[in-house]
Amino acid sequence: MYEAEISRANPACIVFLIDQSSSMRAAMPSTTQSKQMAVADAINSMLRELIIRCGRGIDEIWDFFHVSVIGYGATVGPALGGPLTGRDLVPASALAQGRIRSERFTRTDVLPDGTTTTHVAEMPIWLEAAASAGTPMCEALLYAHRVLDRWVTDHPGSFPPIILNLTDGESTDGDPAGPAQQLRSIGTNDGSALLFNLHISSDIATPTHYPNTAAGLPPMGAKLFSMSDVLPPDMRDTAVDLGMKVETGARGFVFNASMQSVMLFLNVGTPA
Repeated sequence: MYEAEISRANPACIVFLIDQSSSMRAAMPSTTQSKQMAVADAINSMLRELIIRCGRGIDEIWDFFHVSVIGYGATVGPALGGPLTGRDLVPASALAQGRIRSERFTRTDVLPDGTTTTHVAEMPIWLEAAASAGTPMCEALLYAHRVLDRWVTDHPGSFPPIILNLTDGESTDGDPAGPAQQLRSIGTNDGSALLFNLHISSDIATPTHYPNTAAGLPPMGAKLFSMSDVLPPDMRDTAVDLGMKVETGARGFVFNASMQSVMLFLNVGTPA
């Protein structure tokens, strides 16, 4: 299981569930950047990375991935902007053409000899930061289920869908355990859908990466842990390659995530 080859005939599907509640206005630990901006930056960076992975030749993008970005806060639904507004799922080729805009920023890289070089780079923007109202996580999980229920019917030979839920708080519309289990029950011939969860805190605390037990976690953390699937072998290997200590039975769950943890989480949870 979880061994299906990703191809244009059998693409992978990745769903990003983005908490856009009012508490996401607070700053990330040890920074002045808000959680909503940090998550938007991380998602835009990951979308750019997925397009790069799909690049073949000059300006040719193959649809190895189908992507959904669902926000939940004042409303629940598709969160991409610009030409992709209102679309539940988009293939990589449409994503490449559907950015809202590009933003320039100054980037500093460290060379192999230890010296640094600074240059101006561009970051495509697909997702705008947003934060208002409560945290309707149950509705978001059910929305993702409706989107993926159609997708798995059309792609029975594909790698199972991967859902990455990024949140900073507890669900405000009920217990998300039931909707999460319902979402995890759908799948393809290669296995059930994989749900991974990342919790972002405003407090300065040591992040917990990919635990295999809920011991020591507060109730909210234990709930998200119970909703998270065990990392398949390839993803566990990716986590190890990125410097994580990952034990047998490790789940796709991060608690008290830092800015670095967010990017590591996205890289571990997306197949190469």
